[in-house]
Amino acid sequence: MRPLDPRLLRYASATRGTLAAGAVLAALQTASIVAFAWLVTDVIVRAIAGERLPELSGTLVLLGVVIAVRAVLLWAVDAVASRGGARAVGQLRERLVTAVGRLGPGWTSRRTSADVTLVAGRGMEALDGYFAKYLPQLIGTAVATPLLVVTIGWRDVTSAIVLLVTLPLIPVFMVLVGWATQAAQQRQWTALSRLSSGFLDVVAGLPTLKLFGRQHRQEARIREVSEQYRVHTMRVLRMSFLSGFVLELAASLSVAVIAVTIGLRLLGGSLDLSVGLFVLLLAPEAFLPLRNVGASYHAAAEGIEAAARAFAVIEEAEAVDGAAQQEGTSRVASETSGLVFEDVTVAYDGRTAVDGFSATALPGELTVLRAPSGAGKSTLLAAALGFVAFEGNIVADGRVDAGGRREALAWAGQRPGLLAGTIAENVALGEEHPDAELVARVLHEAAADELDPETVVGAGGSGMSGGQAQRVAVARALYRLRSRGCRILVLDEPTSALDARTEERLVAGLRRIAAEGVAVLVVSHREAVASAAGRVITLEARQEVAHVG
Repeated sequence: MRPLDPRLLRYASATRGTLAAGAVLAALQTASIVAFAWLVTDVIVRAIAGERLPELSGTLVLLGVVIAVRAVLLWAVDAVASRGGARAVGQLRERLVTAVGRLGPGWTSRRTSADVTLVAGRGMEALDGYFAKYLPQLIGTAVATPLLVVTIGWRDVTSAIVLLVTLPLIPVFMVLVGWATQAAQQRQWTALSRLSSGFLDVVAGLPTLKLFGRQHRQEARIREVSEQYRVHTMRVLRMSFLSGFVLELAASLSVAVIAVTIGLRLLGGSLDLSVGLFVLLLAPEAFLPLRNVGASYHAAAEGIEAAARAFAVIEEAEAVDGAAQQEGTSRVASETSGLVFEDVTVAYDGRTAVDGFSATALPGELTVLRAPSGAGKSTLLAAALGFVAFEGNIVADGRVDAGGRREALAWAGQRPGLLAGTIAENVALGEEHPDAELVARVLHEAAADELDPETVVGAGGSGMSGGQAQRVAVARALYRLRSRGCRILVLDEPTSALDARTEERLVAGLRRIAAEGVAVLVVSHREAVASAAGRVITLEARQEVAHVG
């Protein structure tokens, strides 16, 4: 990410207001700095000339006012940066979460949950340092430094020339240090991702590790990754201290050059004391923003790396949305009901997952999609939901756009995806005021009427069996079907964890729902489900053959 990535303005609009307010405050700060230097110079020169304290009192009072104004402006800069940064980080996090939702479960399944949560959590929090420390100094460099150089040049051209020659040295050092820091920060972030992912994997698989007596080997692995993270973190800190020293040295030597030239000219009588003292007070202020930018870059480096990763996710989601918007006009009439796949091809990661698939799930019929593992069943469903880019056409209840298809579908995936809360809250997911009668009805239709809607479950459905969690997920899809009037129901392996009797009850319920005029498409390997279907579609690897039962 560049010092100020244009994508930040695009995805976090609050950044624009922060930049505008920061520029105004930086200009006011520069004016107060010039006023302070002018008044201090005036007081010293007049005191040397022999004026007494009463004669200087008016200027001293004005100097006190300027000092108070500078303090207020410093507070205002911090307040604007912190508040604007909080809003911008919130907007960016919202865009990131929305992008993950658009990319869908197919995208998240190819990544560890730690990668996503690390960027959305710690990564976004690290951006606070970027907005609170780095961005104000960057604005100050863009606004204050040119104004101060012009002011110094107005009073003393020679000192302004020295400034123009020495100032570029600091950006050169900053670029060199920035490259090294960026590489070190990337390695640190990668180590942190590995540490987070490894720890979560160990926690999730701890029962299996204990069973096979391999928990101690994982302990050693986590210790090794933790040590790598410590080493990379210390390298970043070492670069931070060394770069701070280099920037301070360069700025101090540059100011010293100006001070020496002013001293020599004062001794030679070619420069007035008031001019020399005024320039000498302003020279360090001209270097200060650049020095602070270099020093604060390291505090913002982690947030910058996280923002770059967040931008990559957001842009990937936009690419998927763009591909969906460019889908060709379907040859299937827009009035067509049910779920229609027309010559659908899906390719990702350099391979073709589905090639030229065509099939239809009609209203009033239970349709079962069967295929060997890896043939692309779940990929087809992800494409229908708008989570995967594809070629061809998919029509859901007459809607060809991704958003329209999602509105027309009620869906339950292979993983129940339950949240911590009551069963009723999971069934009526997202509803502010769940319909208790409807919750009870859909639990009955999902063959889960033995479950109490007020039972509290943990994250991921902990406290329930796999079959119970599966039926609650089906009930959630049915609740959406009933409450929103959807006409298409899609279920991915809804009976894989059920016994034969419960499976028979659920399948009977699905047949009754189909008889109401709903297009029901079930992905399943189970023979009992296929035998109850009105239509069975067999998808072979890279091809499909449809059989009507």
